[in-house]
Amino acid sequence: MTAAHAATVTLTVNGEPRELSRGQTLDRLVATLTTAPSGVAAAVNEAVVPRGRWPETELADGDRVEVLTAVQGG
Repeated sequence: MTAAHAATVTLTVNGEPRELSRGQTLDRLVATLTTAPSGVAAAVNEAVVPRGRWPETELADGDRVEVLTAVQGG
């Protein structure tokens, strides 16, 4: 394993592979995907993570993350 590879994790975000730096937390990942101030839900490995736990939820190699944003309209 190379040093560069050891510093990253590979996970699936909304069905797409993504490489992130090791130690990345869910709140930081969500911030790269949406700027919506509310109406955002996130799940890691099919378990919904309450928004208050996003900063402490460290993402690991192989995690499956889904980030959903509510859309208003009809």
